[in-house]
Amino acid sequence: MSARVNTDLLPEIEKYGAFNIDACFNCGNCSAVCPLSSESGSFPRRMIRYAELGMRDQLISSKELWMCYYCGECSRTCPRQADPGEFMAASRRYAIAKYDRLGLAESLYNSPLVSILFMILLALILAGFMYTAHGLMPTNSLRLFEFIPASAIHNLGLAVILIVSLAGLAGMINMVVHIAKASGLPRGIRLNWLGALWKAIGVEALGQRRYRQDCETEANRKAWFLQKWFIHASTMWGFLGLLAATILDYALDLLGVKPTGAWVPIWYPVRLLGTIAGLFLVYGASMLILKRLRKVDETFKHSLVSDWSFLVLLWLAGVSGFTLEISLYLSPAPVWAYGVLLFHVAIAMELVLLAPFTKFAHAFYRSVALYADALRPLAEEQSLGVGSSD
Repeated sequence: MSARVNTDLLPEIEKYGAFNIDACFNCGNCSAVCPLSSESGSFPRRMIRYAELGMRDQLISSKELWMCYYCGECSRTCPRQADPGEFMAASRRYAIAKYDRLGLAESLYNSPLVSILFMILLALILAGFMYTAHGLMPTNSLRLFEFIPASAIHNLGLAVILIVSLAGLAGMINMVVHIAKASGLPRGIRLNWLGALWKAIGVEALGQRRYRQDCETEANRKAWFLQKWFIHASTMWGFLGLLAATILDYALDLLGVKPTGAWVPIWYPVRLLGTIAGLFLVYGASMLILKRLRKVDETFKHSLVSDWSFLVLLWLAGVSGFTLEISLYLSPAPVWAYGVLLFHVAIAMELVLLAPFTKFAHAFYRSVALYADALRPLAEEQSLGVGSSD
């Protein structure tokens, strides 16, 4: 297959990170020390060569780009300080921007000022839209959803989820098309797609198996709750758990089981799920912010505005949610809680709305790459089985 060479590729990727690939002389040390590198997935060396040779399609079509969890081992041991780990992170940002047909991801990554102004403006628009439907603010007791009706939040939430679903699906289709063109997808074979899906989503994406077992090089010197895989997973589990709790709460309202905003004890399943997920989210986001501030290792040495804005939004969403929880038990009823509700919902909506265009897009694209990677050995095993039976 012919490859289209783009001589501007490396300068383009450099806009998305702070690496120094010009220092690389292809010694192969990065691939040798990478705990996830293999004969079929020799990275980051292969990705670096794609960038150096201007092979854009091959780079953004590589499943291996998303196999990397940025443990930092390659950057720590690089003899020329080329920082291949940061190169991989920058390449993933570049790929996210290229999968996005709207061009929003590229603007958010490449222009810090535009990114900050856009996020502030979006939060204000979302808050303003909900405020147009506001009602009274009772002071004798805290009745949050008399101030902002649950129906207004639900309707806006449905619109946000629809937009995110369409944008995320478009990006994933774009990615699959690139992968299919570059390396092909198994065809003509009846595969255990459910088994591959469980391995990709359950075992790897949610369970973080490879991150836990292979990438945590300092695991023996750290408590489990300080290990990078757990901090990373806590943030993801918290975000997804809160999203699931919100959807379930809406479903219970539709079914007439529990109106949105009705008080229930802490052990009520949906509220308990939201509380536990919120704890995970605040812990994970707080630890990631702290590590980036302290620049504890190669993984956190370089931080873009996009990294900070995403983490700050996550932290604000979690903390404002717990502030609302606490306000329910205060007497007299705090009037400021109504403002916190408006702020919390606007930030939460913004996080979901920007998911396909920011750092959280990793969750979409890594899952697709893991699924495609899980299908390949199944196809090969089945092909061998068919061949041997002949």
